[in-house]
Amino acid sequence: MAERDFIDVKDAHQNNLQHLNIKIKKHKITVFTGLSGAGKSSLVFDTIAAESRRELNETFPSFTQQYLPKYGLPDVGKINNLPVAIVIQQKKVGKNPRSTLATYTGIYSLIRLLFARVGKPWVGYSDTFSFNLPQGMCDKCQGLGYIDNINPDKIIDYDKSLNEGAITFTSFGPGTWRWKRYGYTGLFDNDKKIKDYSEHELYMLLYAPQQHLKDAPKIWRKSILYEGVVPRIKRSIIESKEGQHHKKAIAEIVNRTVCDKCGGSKLRPAVLTCKINDQNIADILKLDLIHVLKFLSSIDIPLVKNLIRELSTKIQSLVDLGLGYLTLDRSTDTLSGGETQRIKIAKYMNSSLSDMVYILDEPSVGLHPVDIKLISNALKKLKDKGNTILVVEHNPELIPIADYVVEIGPKPGKKGGNVTFQGSYSELLESNTITGKLLKEPLQFNQTRDFDQTIDLQNVNIHNLQNVNVKIPLNAETVISGIAGSGKSSLIDAVKRNLKTDYVDLSQDAVGVNIRSTPATYLDILNDIRKLFGDANNVSRQLFSYNGKGKCPLCKGRGVQITNMSFMDPVIQICEKCHGKRYSDEALQYKYNGKDISEVLNMSIADAIIFFDDHGEISDKLINMQRVGLDYLSLGQSLDTLSGGEVQRLKLAVQLNQTGTVYLLDEPTAGLHMKDVSIMNNLFNDLVNAGNTVIIVEHNLSVISKADWMIDVGPKAGRYGGKILYSGTPKDALNDLNSVTGQSMKNYNQIR
Repeated sequence: MAERDFIDVKDAHQNNLQHLNIKIKKHKITVFTGLSGAGKSSLVFDTIAAESRRELNETFPSFTQQYLPKYGLPDVGKINNLPVAIVIQQKKVGKNPRSTLATYTGIYSLIRLLFARVGKPWVGYSDTFSFNLPQGMCDKCQGLGYIDNINPDKIIDYDKSLNEGAITFTSFGPGTWRWKRYGYTGLFDNDKKIKDYSEHELYMLLYAPQQHLKDAPKIWRKSILYEGVVPRIKRSIIESKEGQHHKKAIAEIVNRTVCDKCGGSKLRPAVLTCKINDQNIADILKLDLIHVLKFLSSIDIPLVKNLIRELSTKIQSLVDLGLGYLTLDRSTDTLSGGETQRIKIAKYMNSSLSDMVYILDEPSVGLHPVDIKLISNALKKLKDKGNTILVVEHNPELIPIADYVVEIGPKPGKKGGNVTFQGSYSELLESNTITGKLLKEPLQFNQTRDFDQTIDLQNVNIHNLQNVNVKIPLNAETVISGIAGSGKSSLIDAVKRNLKTDYVDLSQDAVGVNIRSTPATYLDILNDIRKLFGDANNVSRQLFSYNGKGKCPLCKGRGVQITNMSFMDPVIQICEKCHGKRYSDEALQYKYNGKDISEVLNMSIADAIIFFDDHGEISDKLINMQRVGLDYLSLGQSLDTLSGGEVQRLKLAVQLNQTGTVYLLDEPTAGLHMKDVSIMNNLFNDLVNAGNTVIIVEHNLSVISKADWMIDVGPKAGRYGGKILYSGTPKDALNDLNSVTGQSMKNYNQIR
């Protein structure tokens, strides 16, 4: 084959990659696998994808480049024959309350045009049918379909004055910048209790619209607009990105009701009078995709023939990927990462572009084995159009799709970053690699525990669950299985509502990380370590904080210097003064047990467990990291370098060592290699043995087979699911034809 038939990567040393060289066959499907943290993402996303996107950006004028995202120059010698990359990741869509499946996919624009052209009676052009534009939105709810009413009694303590903290909502405490917007106005006596306010004073405090203040004291900046507490919380917190950080607090003060003017349709009444086949546009948006196709097929008007064809093509692509259960008005912030990724894949299914490289990040995440077959077919179609497909994947159900498999390893972290296998899937099975061995192993079923106490769910009606009755055992491990969208998460919601005790809810939301976040800060042990250094050397512990007194004066404790290059990628260099240690020379002169603070933070967690053996408050938390298989990380490693699987296990590590607790987990194996999954299986077993209850939403057949109890939800998704297909031991499910998951486990074992 000619050289141009390969993507030729030379000397890749991004993150933990060990100066590797690799040739990747173009116009084929290559799956990259290996242990979590071994370097797959560093090669595929941080090197190949980043370089492709960076070079594509450089083809634009410098004026345009300054507005484009910066991908950085990856640590690689050279990449030859690199196609334009389209990266399809699992990142959830933004939290905009106006974003729906229809708006996100562009389907809404076409449906609006359809009603504007052939709807009767004619009420206006395409924009008239948009709930996001003034021409079409309901003027009461502003096109949201609901109204949030803030209960003033939940945000005001009437027995207190402003100085005493009368505004009780988070971030409005006395002295805070938000409090100053009331305390500095001169409108109120800050020592007067709210219950003694006049009617006008109470109105100004709670409900006053934005306005410039007259005769305000000097301390009040004249450029600032004054606004009552209620509209301010609604505008600057509830309706902004900040609302994501205060969900619990908001839920306690807000009463959300369907808009009584538009009935939740989001549109002006006049818009809803326009119909096609007796259905208005709001009726269509409530339909799932399968029924939208039926509606479109009923329209036989030559004027919109091409429009109907384009709409049907877009929607059929989504249906073919198993998303037919989604409704057009489904809010994008309720879509799972797996659903979002499939929507993105569908977007490219009808593209005429070829010779692209499509890069996917674990497309199997969130998918049942039945759904994975649909993804496999879609990726094969993309390849058949002359494209190259690169997939980072661990799932034994999807790896067989590969024309070639590349395993990165042999271990995670610093001991990884090498190519340990490259060849066909059949060659992988014959190899002596970790992945090859585990792929050949059939599912093993554990001896299930006996139990006598259960969580009894009766007549559950949440989302697509209709009058569901089921029992979930306590002091056991239960897996809730079923295809994506079948009702598993709704069942977990029902569990939460029925639990009378506290529980640990380990959702898939990522931890908040930045360039200064490390395992030591996340585990909350850095202060303890700083105290040991301070006491041992009789100096202030603040000297051992790279965010405080001990920070390197040049890089300010970041360990690197970042130089903004305007329209070019920023230049990131190791700090020339501290050489990446983050600390000042003064801090580094002090030792604890022969090591300075930087040397301690560079230790692996495995070594740190031994180093801090005499300090249980530190070592106990580190041992939990070892229990979830993360002891290869260093104490000071930046969390923004961790993979998705590593982040999820990090969250679990801080929630261990409890007894009599109910653990709720949502696909904890997402992003984990089969070997890492076995570590998690052992951990779940230990949690139950310690007197806990473990309830897991999961698709991984290995986890399901090891559970004590299995509840299978289905048979399909959305309105076509929501039924309990099976409740019993995983092993017995193999012989139950109603259990979709049971049949998948049976098929898995038959081919091994």
